[in-house]
Amino acid sequence: MSTVTLHDASTIEVEIHGEGPVLLLPVNPRPVEGPQADAMRAWGMDPALGRSLVEGLRDAFTVVAFDYEGHVLANPKPETLTPANITRDLLAVADAAGADRFAYYGYSWLALSGLQLALRTDRLSALVMGGFPPVGGPYKEMLRVTGATHAMALAGPSGKASQTSEAGDWSSVEVTMSPDQTGQFVTLYEELQTFDDLAAQARVTCPRLCFVGSADDIEYGERWGDVRVGIASAVVERRAEIESLGWDVTVLDGLDHTGAMQPPAVLPVLRPWLEAKISR
Repeated sequence: MSTVTLHDASTIEVEIHGEGPVLLLPVNPRPVEGPQADAMRAWGMDPALGRSLVEGLRDAFTVVAFDYEGHVLANPKPETLTPANITRDLLAVADAAGADRFAYYGYSWLALSGLQLALRTDRLSALVMGGFPPVGGPYKEMLRVTGATHAMALAGPSGKASQTSEAGDWSSVEVTMSPDQTGQFVTLYEELQTFDDLAAQARVTCPRLCFVGSADDIEYGERWGDVRVGIASAVVERRAEIESLGWDVTVLDGLDHTGAMQPPAVLPVLRPWLEAKISR
């Protein structure tokens, strides 16, 4: 294990497992325990998601695992969580691992972070985006969602968690994050409002894969302005175009945003693709 200093002088722990081509994997390599693990299971999530991915990849790759999402929640960056600074952080992790060339897999906002990384470095050997479209990304919709979430966090005690929220029902979810935690994602999506992901494709030259669950279109309720975040639809409707731009595309039948990020769904897609694209 090593400790890496990030753009805001905070530090993150990095674990390195296995041998072979290097893969940066922004996941928590330590299983979640206790009540939080129970809540994750209720939402169909594996409390040991990160460890399961590491274990499923370490015999073929050097897996560099680091809990970047957990880090930004524990060390919020409300003014500085920008694409450029995220790239600085990811490159700092790669440098600490001694990786001049490396592949990257991220899911959801960590997937769009991978796309931003690919635009800012020539060190990527492969890019995998899960749960976020490389073209036609819902950046405007996500700004509305994160802005509404931030407003609820600023509202104070009324934004505390409700134990009656039903698993899988986004409209029943209550805000439990602080204003600084939510504000950093507003900063991220504000920075991306002028980003043209179609025009950017010519600058992404490494092998690349995107995958989504076919049911990954999220309907947020009235408190979020009745926003619909279309992730699956963006990929399915423009699949031929995305493939013509050099992407391999996989749609996981019947899976929603949560289901498509679980190891039993990810590993059968991610591992053979990486093995085919990255030579030892």
